[in-house]
Amino acid sequence: MTFSIIGRCARTGQIGAAVSTSNIAVGARVPFVRAGFGAVLTQHRTDPRLGPRGLDLLATGCTAQEALDALVASTVHIDWRQLAVIDASGRTAAHSGRRVKPALGATHGENCVALGNILANDGVVPAMAAAFQARAGDHLAERLLLALEAALDAGGEHGSVRSAALYVAHRESFPLVDLRVDAADRPIAALRALWQEYIPWVDEFVVRAVDPDSAKGVS
Repeated sequence: MTFSIIGRCARTGQIGAAVSTSNIAVGARVPFVRAGFGAVLTQHRTDPRLGPRGLDLLATGCTAQEALDALVASTVHIDWRQLAVIDASGRTAAHSGRRVKPALGATHGENCVALGNILANDGVVPAMAAAFQARAGDHLAERLLLALEAALDAGGEHGSVRSAALYVAHRESFPLVDLRVDAADRPIAALRALWQEYIPWVDEFVVRAVDPDSAKGVS
């Protein structure tokens, strides 16, 4: 009941993730991103402990495939888990355990991997990767959000989605973008509205942190 994507911007080095599901507060459990190293998705009978473990493996120098292989080899109940990893070079890897329910899949594209389970059809995951790759010149957050919208247009999951999240990391230890809709009837549309409102502030909030003398705001 989840569709998600992790991706990298080759131009800026930004790394991010976007996800939507029928359960509440998906942003707290599925996407994990670390600036300069990569991102991990952990879903389907979700074990959020696997996200930080995967990021730590990437931080030691593992490739996406090496990090995924280590997670799969060391995780109890791995048959229930669906995972994806991207590293700082844009290499990707994915795993779907034998107990992950269909329709399910993983589609790898240039600097991205899309993932899903309990979907309406087999076209949802490829639609995400295609949408992401079609807009290579856009901000990474926009491309990730477009992928979520494409998944929904392609049929989404069985039933209605309830929450959605968008996360992008760049040079700092704090996120460049961290937007969540924890419970709504149309969470992806609500996430789109949040992103449109946030766009003018993306760079300003970084300036306030690293060079406050140059900041434009008063708070």
